[in-house]
Amino acid sequence: MKNNSISRILALAKTSGRRKAMALLLGFATLALAAGGMSPTAMAQTKLDENDSKPACTLETLKGRYLFAHSGTILPPAFGVTEPTPGADVGYHIFNGDGTGTDTVTVRIGTNLFLENFVTPISYTVNADCTGTYTVLVPNGPSFDLFIAPNGEEFAIIATAPPGNYVAGIDRRVSRK
Repeated sequence: MKNNSISRILALAKTSGRRKAMALLLGFATLALAAGGMSPTAMAQTKLDENDSKPACTLETLKGRYLFAHSGTILPPAFGVTEPTPGADVGYHIFNGDGTGTDTVTVRIGTNLFLENFVTPISYTVNADCTGTYTVLVPNGPSFDLFIAPNGEEFAIIATAPPGNYVAGIDRRVSRK
């Protein structure tokens, strides 16, 4: 059926002009994307809605390497700043699937490189409703709330401590190892 539809569009392009054919082709592509081009997260949510059930996440939902890059404004007294200061961090989390893991991170605060490729242990929790927490295990280390996709491919993260740490973003799994 798809080949037949494409053949009709190509025939239309010869007889009625390219504009009409392109409009039909665009409509056809949009319909195809709507039917089958959803992200894994959207497909998982659709499946949950169809089954009318709730997601069930566990510590194992977060397992593997997750890439991140965040930027924002750091407010006093976070990290010793005395005025609103631009900040950014990049790196990756390794979640072991058991509530433990490591971060490798580079942090810039203002014009200063604060940490570079710093490796540190982390701990995390995951609730059945796919919310959780994550803490960097250093003295006065930051903490975050997590909102996890049921398939574990990504999560939304927002800083909860220290006060003034305004990091938020979406972190995505790039490897299951």
